[in-house]
Amino acid sequence: MKYRIDKQEQYSVLALDEENLNSTIAPNLKSDFIFFNNEGVRNFILDMSTVKFVDSSGLSAILTGHRLWKDSGSFVLAGELQPMVKKLIEISRLETILIMIPTVSEAIDYVMMEEIERELTKNEE
Repeated sequence: MKYRIDKQEQYSVLALDEENLNSTIAPNLKSDFIFFNNEGVRNFILDMSTVKFVDSSGLSAILTGHRLWKDSGSFVLAGELQPMVKKLIEISRLETILIMIPTVSEAIDYVMMEEIERELTKNEE
């Protein structure tokens, strides 16, 4: 699996350099998600802009990422999703639970705002 990772203090961005997120790549992606989560990455952005096809294994990997960060931070799909990928997400009715943002820079802004909101909420308690 080919990807680039950009680790920052508040978030990490993993940019997949693959056209297919399928059963060949999905297990490695799941393992990497678990690794980054255990490493303490609080917010995770998955850049899907080069991905043209996702199968059920790929969708399972994406859901694994969502579950890992659901309670501790944010998990965001970034990049303009290809029509086939978007259609699979819609058919699976996952657009209601997954956070999908058209660009990485907007995803970073979203994550930073979520961090501020979590911090304010924590201070109010």
